[in-house]
Amino acid sequence: MSEPDGVPSLHGRARLSNPVHFLALGFGTGLAPKAPGTVGTLAGLPVYALLLPLPLWGYLLATLVAIVAGIWICDRAARDFGVHDHPAIVWDEVAGFLVTMILAPVGLVWVVLGFLLFRVFDVLKPWPIGWLDRRVGGGFGIMVDDILAGVYAAVCLQVIVLVTGA
Repeated sequence: MSEPDGVPSLHGRARLSNPVHFLALGFGTGLAPKAPGTVGTLAGLPVYALLLPLPLWGYLLATLVAIVAGIWICDRAARDFGVHDHPAIVWDEVAGFLVTMILAPVGLVWVVLGFLLFRVFDVLKPWPIGWLDRRVGGGFGIMVDDILAGVYAAVCLQVIVLVTGA
């Protein structure tokens, strides 16, 4: 069974009561009928807010945990769903957004800018993001393109910080 856009349906396979599915689906945001990656990235906002009070080393450690655990979470969910990198799997977007916000100044403007930059790099997939996305499988393959998109967005964000003197 497929959705109208040709994406295989998760009906009966995804269970929010399953902790792995719950996380892989970005607390359910990945089930959004339109733009699940963008909606899934929004799930990263409260995670970021929870991590914001941590010292830098704590934020980096939590982000690393989200990435490493995400490799397993996304791999397991993809196997459960029977589809590699199903659009509803958005934990990679959550982790990628956390990477984007490393060293970002605190403030709504920076969160919005980080969000937009991350989405641009995640959607456009400039080299080598798109190359990796097409060639690397499993949970690592699901995660790596979004982590790299987060790195690109973080670098751009830091350039903007330097240029603006923020």
